[in-house]
Amino acid sequence: MATKKFLLSENDIPTSWYNIVADMANKPLPPLHPGTKQPLNPQDLEPIFAKELIKQELSQDRWIEIPDEVRELYKIWRPTPLVRASGLEKALDTPAHIYFKNEGISPVGSHKLNSALPQAYYNKKQGIKHLTTETGAGQWGTALAFACSVFGLKLDVFMVKVSYNQKPYRRSMMQTWGANVCSSPSDTTEAGRKILARDPDNSGSLGIAISEAVEKSVMTADTRYTLGSVLNHVILHQTIIGLEAEKQMELAGEYPEIVIGCFGGGSNFSGISFPFLRHRLTSGKTIRAIASEPASCPKLSRGKFEYDFGDTVGLTPLLPMYTLGHDFQPADIHAGGLRYHGAGTLVSQLHKDGYVEVQDIPQLESFEAGQLFAKTEGTIPAPESTHAIASAIREAIRAKEEGKSKVILFNLSGHGLIDMSAYDQFLSGNMTNYRLSDEEIVKSLSALEKLVP
Repeated sequence: MATKKFLLSENDIPTSWYNIVADMANKPLPPLHPGTKQPLNPQDLEPIFAKELIKQELSQDRWIEIPDEVRELYKIWRPTPLVRASGLEKALDTPAHIYFKNEGISPVGSHKLNSALPQAYYNKKQGIKHLTTETGAGQWGTALAFACSVFGLKLDVFMVKVSYNQKPYRRSMMQTWGANVCSSPSDTTEAGRKILARDPDNSGSLGIAISEAVEKSVMTADTRYTLGSVLNHVILHQTIIGLEAEKQMELAGEYPEIVIGCFGGGSNFSGISFPFLRHRLTSGKTIRAIASEPASCPKLSRGKFEYDFGDTVGLTPLLPMYTLGHDFQPADIHAGGLRYHGAGTLVSQLHKDGYVEVQDIPQLESFEAGQLFAKTEGTIPAPESTHAIASAIREAIRAKEEGKSKVILFNLSGHGLIDMSAYDQFLSGNMTNYRLSDEEIVKSLSALEKLVP
């Protein structure tokens, strides 16, 4: 009987995170101060982030040790299983071997806890008492709410309004763990009030929520801001996914030719792919890394590589990224965690250098893939994760057409059991298949101001 799950023991949890910057021939351009437009000094970030996280953000060390306290907490759910998607393979009648890393078994139902715990830990260690953050679909907010409850920190979460209304149980989870949750844009910050004055019905975006969370953090004593994606230190923490998967693929006796993750800002895609890309960067091993982004928010495939703000109002440092412009208002898709205007600097540089591919997935295709996966593998995936599944299906069908037995690995970044209203809309035939037109892209990019000469 073929093995379905490949499991590691708690002793196999990695002891260090992997920092891909050490192996990049072309290092990412430096973040710039939003006022002076000069490269940031570490002290410029200290009013916003914990000092140890700033150190990790700017580090070029290949390996960064995981604190024992964090590694002990990882044992609550890690190592996560690597699963052979044999049911999906059979349904597709493909010669491809499909594997997925199941990050949905975490207490919060997604991969986001991999970074929430160390971020809360480093803030607590520094003596910070209060954190602020944003959340799109709610996965990051729930993860940080749990982490703050573990370390006894107060938390304010600015949740994108469309998701605040679409996903009430995510909000309930955050509140259960003690977080204060606010619909964004809100009237509690200057940034939110300005946006509502211009557009009272604004449905929100991650860029707007980031603006509100950053403003709240700098205006409140003993408070720092935390981010769930995009930044280097967040991506660093997520590499625990791929580092475990490396060991598990060895157990399976195979090595992935294609590694896939859904893509919003880059955290879970980088987490699964960077440890494998390491071998391409250092020894030339052939591997394709595919970022699966929504067709309604195609920053990697149709955006521009520019310095841009990470938020809508312009409070964050300027980051070198593929972007649709910080003023871009994404469509109200159900994959709220992917509704972000820009890509993280590491993924952006690797994409620019040809190491990262991208596929745009329309909303209906993603949910069709999610339903097939649920029927064949039993797990109902999060709307974000359905994009990675759709790309895996595309590649498996291509393998069948080519008559090749390819090895495909994707990250199941979370389960969808708190997203059933989205599946209700899909099953009833009332789901909109958002895709940006060429005219909308031209309009969006024409409004993208060149912020740095």
